[in-house]
Amino acid sequence: MIKSMTGFGKATLNTPRKKITFEVKSLNSRQLDISTRLPYPYREKEPEIRNLISRMLDRGKIDLSIYFDMLDEEGASVINKAAVMNYYKQIREIAGELNINIEDQFLDAVLKLPEALKNEKTELSEEEWDLVKEKITESILMLDNYRSEEGVAMEADLRNSTGRILILLGEAEEFESGRIIKVREKLNGILNENNASENIDKNRFEQELIYYLEKYDFNEEKVRLKKHCDYFIETMATAPPNGKILNFITQEIGREINTIGSKANDASIQKLVVMMKDELEKIKELTLNIL
Repeated sequence: MIKSMTGFGKATLNTPRKKITFEVKSLNSRQLDISTRLPYPYREKEPEIRNLISRMLDRGKIDLSIYFDMLDEEGASVINKAAVMNYYKQIREIAGELNINIEDQFLDAVLKLPEALKNEKTELSEEEWDLVKEKITESILMLDNYRSEEGVAMEADLRNSTGRILILLGEAEEFESGRIIKVREKLNGILNENNASENIDKNRFEQELIYYLEKYDFNEEKVRLKKHCDYFIETMATAPPNGKILNFITQEIGREINTIGSKANDASIQKLVVMMKDELEKIKELTLNIL
């Protein structure tokens, strides 16, 4: 199976003093990139939180946010009286020197200045930390389930595009024998137009013709392309993370399709090659987001 690198998880925890919300989301990334937004009580636990995320999520740009709403007045923000009075006096003095009339309502602006409000910092208890860690794990598991569900839909699309490439390759084989005949007829026609057919060595001409046609033969590319597509399907069935391997296989599929296109020398086959490339682009876009 495959998993998407995109996901979202959310959990909440209610304590007697506050309601804590945990949100974790992930986007695609070449490696594990963790970003956290933690309120003061949990910042000391950041290394442990990062370690928990890295054990549960292999890859992706992970963003974890924790925030809470206070349910009582004990932990709410309080006015820093000394700072506010100091700001107020300084502003009054400056206004007097500049002959500016200010109203008493400008206190709202003072309260927005740095250090006007302060939070009473409380220590994180072990009991609360155990509950918080449990909820972080819950949100990560929710994100992982989201990844799995999205992976199912992605796998269906990938199988469809890979199967389509194989179908188009089979259609290209139908034009292959006729293509060789056309090349032979074209070369003979050039010789006849230039009255050179009677003066050439027939055996040497056949040898040169075989050598020339070999450059347009893409039988080996067909075999390799089929094997790469089969390997791609087999790899999708393995346990994640398998996104990097699938990305490498996609590159090999692209090489074989490009080579077939360069050797085709036939408008019908070239058209099929363009359609293969279209399906390949769909595969590339999806594999970039596979875990």
